[in-house]
Amino acid sequence: MSERIIFDVKNYIIIALGLLLSSPAALSAQEATPLTLRQLKDSALVHNIAMRTARLDIAAAREQRREAFTSYFPTISGTAMTFKADKEMAEMEIDPKEFVSPEMSGALQQLAPQLAQVLPMEALASIGDPMTMAMMKGGTIAGVNAVQPVFAGGQIVMGNKLARVGQEVSELKLQLSENEVERQVEQYYWQLVSLREKAHTLDAVDTLLATLADNAQTAVAAGVALRNDLLQVQLRQNEIASQRLTLRNAQNLLTRLLIQYCGLQATAVVQPESMTEADGTSDAAVRPLTLEMPTADVAVLPEYQLLEKGIEAATLQRKMEVGKRLPSIAVGAGYNYHNILDRDRSFGMIFATASVPITDWWGGAHAIRRRKYEQQKAREQLADNAELLAIHRQKAWDDWQEAVQQLDLAQRSIDQAAENLRVQRDTYEVGTSTMSDLLQAQLLYQQACDQRTEAYVGCQTARLAYRQATGER
Repeated sequence: MSERIIFDVKNYIIIALGLLLSSPAALSAQEATPLTLRQLKDSALVHNIAMRTARLDIAAAREQRREAFTSYFPTISGTAMTFKADKEMAEMEIDPKEFVSPEMSGALQQLAPQLAQVLPMEALASIGDPMTMAMMKGGTIAGVNAVQPVFAGGQIVMGNKLARVGQEVSELKLQLSENEVERQVEQYYWQLVSLREKAHTLDAVDTLLATLADNAQTAVAAGVALRNDLLQVQLRQNEIASQRLTLRNAQNLLTRLLIQYCGLQATAVVQPESMTEADGTSDAAVRPLTLEMPTADVAVLPEYQLLEKGIEAATLQRKMEVGKRLPSIAVGAGYNYHNILDRDRSFGMIFATASVPITDWWGGAHAIRRRKYEQQKAREQLADNAELLAIHRQKAWDDWQEAVQQLDLAQRSIDQAAENLRVQRDTYEVGTSTMSDLLQAQLLYQQACDQRTEAYVGCQTARLAYRQATGER
């Protein structure tokens, strides 16, 4: 219960942050101040379509749970009907002779003179003839009844438990959506960091090539160098210019994707953090605090908890199938009115009903057995996926360790490539190496810088993957 309260409070905080980010003051601040990675994540956790959909699913599951709870209360129904038939619906014929004994017949004969004085001759003559009675040609029927279920085979209880499981499943899916949104935001962000650092490397290379072009042009003009050296530098400058165009287009596209994914306005400013070769703080931030993988229980992962909820749901569904084949008992009370006999009549009543399914067990036994198989399947899926989650956690740790080692190797490569470039430049200046050798050294240095950038971004993404694989929030 406390975990659910914490979860709801977290959602309220995220929504509040989203409202703040959506306010005019916040939007104007976004236009002026570059957004940090944390701000981008907070915005995406509120505005991204996956998060909005997940929260709507939770709201729908909550309403379904409240709907299931109403099954505990009586059901009240009202009915009303009025009708008019072309003829009476009930008709009967009465023969007085069937009800008159000989003694009564003699008495009537004695009373004939007196009856003749008060009754017409036609009526007096038809006293002994058969008579027809008809009724219910029209009328009105109305009533209100309340029925309270007393026992329904546990279906109401199981239905409420299933609704609770459904809400908890929606909340767990929200956590999975949070992980996916966080992963995607970081992926976009660190790709932007990578492109920005590669652009910085191109700036450094461009400066170096400009110096080489000036020196080569001077040397060619003085007749101490071949024009081919200048052409090689110019070709390399054209290649760098082409790479810069490609990087700029990629940066613009990624920025627009990130802004759209986070639900920000198009005027928002996204400026990834700078990463320089001498920045040891950034490198330290992506390294594990220990050389051994910390122990973590896969049971804390939302993926594992979803599988547990699958078992719980399968168990409840099996009990529901059993409950459908059990007797159901209900009590009720009602108040009714009718005037079908041309006379107003109202009355109250109480009643009890019992329903015992008999033939339902023929197919019900198979349905119950099918639910048992599904329950067993859910248990086996939990056991199998628990092992896979543990393997995934170990792989995430190994990938993080490998990414850190790749970062160290990339840094050493930069040092070696920088030294190689310095040596080639010195030897070219004294005439013991060619321009091709110098440009090749410059290319190796650029590649080493790009490799370090990729390694640093790889550390960031590997660290996030490990955090999510261990359930770290």
